[in-house]
Amino acid sequence: MYLGIDLGTSEVKLLLLDADQHIVASVGEPLTLSRPQPLWCEQNPEDWWTAVERGVAQLRQAQATALAAVTAIGLSGQMHGAVLLDNQDRVLRPAILWNDMRSSAQCEELEKLVPTSRQITGNLAMPGFTAPKISWVAQHEPEVYRHIAKVLLPKDYLRLRLSGEFVSDRSDAAGTMWLDVKQRDWSDAMLNASGLRREHMPRLVEGCQPSGTLRPALARAWGMGEGIIIAGGAGDNASSAIGMGTIADGQAFISLGTSGVFFVANDSYRPNPQQGVHTFCHALPGKWHQMAVILSAASCLRWVTQATHAADEVSLLNEIEAADQKEFLRAPVFLPYLSGERTPHNDPNAKGVWFGLSHDTGRAALGYAVIEGVAFALLDGYRALQSAGTNVERASLVGGGSKSRYWSSLLASVLGLPLVRHGGSELGAALGAARLAMLARIPDVNVATICAPPPVTDVIEPRSNSADFLQPRFERFQKIYAALRPSFSE
Repeated sequence: MYLGIDLGTSEVKLLLLDADQHIVASVGEPLTLSRPQPLWCEQNPEDWWTAVERGVAQLRQAQATALAAVTAIGLSGQMHGAVLLDNQDRVLRPAILWNDMRSSAQCEELEKLVPTSRQITGNLAMPGFTAPKISWVAQHEPEVYRHIAKVLLPKDYLRLRLSGEFVSDRSDAAGTMWLDVKQRDWSDAMLNASGLRREHMPRLVEGCQPSGTLRPALARAWGMGEGIIIAGGAGDNASSAIGMGTIADGQAFISLGTSGVFFVANDSYRPNPQQGVHTFCHALPGKWHQMAVILSAASCLRWVTQATHAADEVSLLNEIEAADQKEFLRAPVFLPYLSGERTPHNDPNAKGVWFGLSHDTGRAALGYAVIEGVAFALLDGYRALQSAGTNVERASLVGGGSKSRYWSSLLASVLGLPLVRHGGSELGAALGAARLAMLARIPDVNVATICAPPPVTDVIEPRSNSADFLQPRFERFQKIYAALRPSFSE
């Protein structure tokens, strides 16, 4: 039996997987965000650990025998977050998260300090990454910075609590701006630019390798056995790829979660930092991946649902689908940059915009504009991937937004790609973590067999008659952003 733990932004998911890859049980524990100032986003790492303990208690109550049979644990987590510890492993301040945009000035400073940073890391310096966050702390919270003994990523803080070990995996570490992504090792030049050294960093392993064992006291408290291996694990997107079977060159998935991700697996290192494409290590040795990332996806739908006082997201999507679709020819165009943007703009100051409102604009049109705008942002990202020589024939679709067939069909039409939906895709990252635990426990097992795609529920083809309608709106979408970009930073 294997336990996958996925530390997300809004909840911690725990999943029990048996040796035949049947999901025995899964639970979720909610998390909250703190936004103490504009552009800031933080969480208390202690809340993550409390959520894990609550989740384990739920599993023990419902599946005590299965939990006791666990032989390995895998970890998945939200990337880029900065957990700062002193020399007694105490948390120095709330963790600064992936969608925190306060450190744009520090990004420019880092690239000036290390002119070859893009060649080393394969990425633009972006406020979401970990390194500029530390530079911000150094400048604005020098007393905190002075006491930093270790910097951990979110899931690796859970590992410390589970095992007492300071370890990270290479897929997650690739999102810090401190990793030489091609060499899969820490870069001294990038660490020096943050005033850090290798001793501030965790030891690196591949995601499918053991990183330590569960503390005996925890194992006893949770009703589990001894010698339970903890796998290296992965950043949430690489872990989702393991769960979705996206491991071979050219395989892809799109996530419509809080953020939006277009993920493509690669057999070689193929960076394109100029257009904001993320190039990271995959969770398996000798593999990499590219990502186009938009910072607001399903979160935009949640926002417009609240703003228009719809009952819930499903109700609003049903209202959009029931409307006269010809009315959407006159719908506003929406820029979905509620938290700034990464690919392809790298613009932390970008804002959400409805353009083209009139007295006739109703809730359905506003909702349609929002989900269309998210689709257009993902098309921008896909074009950035294509400019790096990456093309895909079809992509799996995961995340909460994928539950809507209407939105899925719109996205397929915008991208011009067939989209595949799978059963259990909402558990992709937790499933991936459990699969990595299995690989760490049984290292000679066939990776492709363990990392097979989940069963396909349906394939959504692009609508053949939609291009004439969507293309002019996409061109307007691009023009509006280009026209407004100078104003966003004023």
